[in-house]
Amino acid sequence: MKVRADILRTYQSLHTWTGITSSLLLFIGFFAGALVMFAPEIDRWATPTKHQMSSIEPERYDVLLDTVLQTHPKASDSVSLHFNEALSPVSWYEQGSTRGLRLDDIRWHATLDENNQLVTELVPVNALSALLDMLHRTAGIGGEIGHTQAGVFVLGIAAGLYFLALVSGVIFLLPTLVKRFLAVRNQGERKRFWLDGHNLLGIASLPFHVVIAFTVFVFAFHDLLYGGLAQLYGDKPLFPRNPPSQIERNIADLPKVSELVAAAQSHAPGYQVVQIKLNNLNKPTAFATIDVVNDAEVARGALHDFIFINPYTLEVVSSSVANPEQTIWARIVSSFFSLHFGSYGGDLVRWAYFFMGMAGACLFYSGNILWLEKRRQKGTVQRRSYRVMGALTVGVSLGAMIGIAAVFASNKWLTFTPVNINQAYMFVYYACFACVLISAFVYGPARTAIYGLKVLALLCALIPITSVLAATAPALDLWTPDSLGTLMVECVAFLFGCLFWFMSAYVERRAADNEPGSIWYLPKRNANTSESELAVKHS
Repeated sequence: MKVRADILRTYQSLHTWTGITSSLLLFIGFFAGALVMFAPEIDRWATPTKHQMSSIEPERYDVLLDTVLQTHPKASDSVSLHFNEALSPVSWYEQGSTRGLRLDDIRWHATLDENNQLVTELVPVNALSALLDMLHRTAGIGGEIGHTQAGVFVLGIAAGLYFLALVSGVIFLLPTLVKRFLAVRNQGERKRFWLDGHNLLGIASLPFHVVIAFTVFVFAFHDLLYGGLAQLYGDKPLFPRNPPSQIERNIADLPKVSELVAAAQSHAPGYQVVQIKLNNLNKPTAFATIDVVNDAEVARGALHDFIFINPYTLEVVSSSVANPEQTIWARIVSSFFSLHFGSYGGDLVRWAYFFMGMAGACLFYSGNILWLEKRRQKGTVQRRSYRVMGALTVGVSLGAMIGIAAVFASNKWLTFTPVNINQAYMFVYYACFACVLISAFVYGPARTAIYGLKVLALLCALIPITSVLAATAPALDLWTPDSLGTLMVECVAFLFGCLFWFMSAYVERRAADNEPGSIWYLPKRNANTSESELAVKHS
């Protein structure tokens, strides 16, 4: 296919600058987002097993719920019933709520003993997966604009640039797409390898990237979009709502839990109820949110579909489950959510999104490396802008990965300290991120990449090593994985550790082979070379 040279240059320039201005933020979003695909497993892995209470038979949920509501009146504001054997049967917040990331939430857990006596425990909420989700949505950018985190808007803008980069990249690749699609050249100039790898990653996962770019933009600016559509619809609401009930409610009139489950299954045949959240039980605005799952269907939420029901009348108020009563806009929004979250197809799709998320992070990193390789001046001192971009590329990407790995590696050991574990997570992540970023500017990208990858590998290895210590030394009072999902967290960490250690050795060899003057050059150290001589050579 022939395209005019001036058109190709225009789209190549558009692709380059939209990509380079958004790549580092998107790297953090994609890397953290890939991990968030397994948020339930991560939370179970990060929480001591003793903090989850024993499960009970389905027929005993009514006794448990009645006892909780009588002895803990605050639970009537919001109480959750869990039907997963790995979770406590009932829980409610003493402080905080399920929405947003807070560092000081405290939650009650409850179950029944063999004599139907209530057993409760007050447990701080472990927000490890919530921290990852925050990084996924904001790239770690703090502050708020209105009621939304500022980072959400920043990533929304980055997603818009990312979409332009995707479109322009496909256009200027069209003439050589068929010929070079699967060709990854590792001979000759180094930029050929980065170019071929970057193109292969981008084209092979193009539909996934288009969906993510579009949905991120919609999520960030949905209030503005809804406001604009409301002008077209006038007084007619986009999402019709039933008027709130004015009838006073009494907990004594609450139907049985089995009736709530039956009402949900009647509305959504083939779905399994995994959780019921009861809210405002003593108020006219009482409602129940029933989380249901069906791996064969798309879901609006990250993990579940939702059915909103009146807990007293069992009337379905609204639902994200596909049904004939859904409006066209509700169906479109549900599709956006399901495509972004990968909440369909069960574990197979979750793993597919995990690998595509990791590949997306590699795509953004390789794009920056390609930009640097194309602008490298051989045999001379590099321009300041080039050195800054090199330091940012290594510092931001490696800093985010080391920060996340350090949070995982320190998780169990932080339980020995009196500090709030969620505040400790934040300190560990941002301290590691800042240290790596500063190191990239002070010691250069090459040295930071080599030693940073070694540190990253050791942190990943420390995750399973801690569990081995927990198993061999019970006196430490640590805990080990108690399910296949939590064990996989440690297996993946170990594999990442091996990969990063191999990468550090590879980068070290390439740094020694680079020409002096390059930001990627690092002279070999030997017994006859002093630190001062190395400094002179490096300069």
